[in-house]
Amino acid sequence: MTSRAVTSRKVQGWLYAAPTAVIVGVLFLAPLVLVGWMSLNRWPLLGPAVLNAPENYLDIAGNTLFVDAVFFTLKYTAITTVLLSLVALGLALLVQERRPGVGFFRTAFFLPGAVGFAAAGLLFYGMLNNDFGPIDPLLQTLGITDEPVRWISTPNMALFSTITLVLWRFAGFNMLILLTGLQAIPTEVYEAARSDGANRWQILTRITLPLLRPTLALMLILSVTGSLLAFDQFFVFTNGGPDNSTVSMVMVIYREAFFRFDLGGAAALSVVLLVVLVAINALMLRRLR
Repeated sequence: MTSRAVTSRKVQGWLYAAPTAVIVGVLFLAPLVLVGWMSLNRWPLLGPAVLNAPENYLDIAGNTLFVDAVFFTLKYTAITTVLLSLVALGLALLVQERRPGVGFFRTAFFLPGAVGFAAAGLLFYGMLNNDFGPIDPLLQTLGITDEPVRWISTPNMALFSTITLVLWRFAGFNMLILLTGLQAIPTEVYEAARSDGANRWQILTRITLPLLRPTLALMLILSVTGSLLAFDQFFVFTNGGPDNSTVSMVMVIYREAFFRFDLGGAAALSVVLLVVLVAINALMLRRLR
């Protein structure tokens, strides 16, 4: 291949990559640089920006709402990730093999994933509301409870209800990710294990889970990232209540920017959240590699 042909192929490659590079630069790199610069300035919603580095970062330690939100978000992420992984893996194993009716169950498990998160939050709010929700009257009619459960009126029940919402919304989607990984495992491996006398537990722990590790890593990264960036479910479903007990880190950033109009402080919180997110995902990739 001549030098002209090599140059022509390089130019073609750059031309093919240019649209994606422009999109990434405009929609990701430029906003990231802007947020970093905003975090070093006192940046009101109206008025000129004034450099005040590193004051915005030093003020984070005194922001008790954000500190509480960090601990709450980490707790929510840990609980949600574990439960979501177990439920999704159970559903994937349940519909792994082809048999009559399995297509119906795969579709039924995945359908909640097609519902918008805000719409799902409003749906659960309507069902579990203490004033007009149908769940409490139904439970009392069946004799399961003697009084209203107060699903979103106490901190623990609000967290439990939100986790239930997330499980209903995302279990089917994560099931589909794991099902793709399960289908990629050769059936000959299972047949050889059964012929050697392996039971179901041994097959799961020594064959399925080790071979499923790359898919599990992808699912865990998506779950952890989504949980650390949780906003819709708390904003729509609980509105951070009761008594700010379900305020996530992203909700604090939203309040700093659009309630207190402190864009510089909100940008500093965003940078801290980004660093935490990258660090946790890097640690997970290192452990699962």
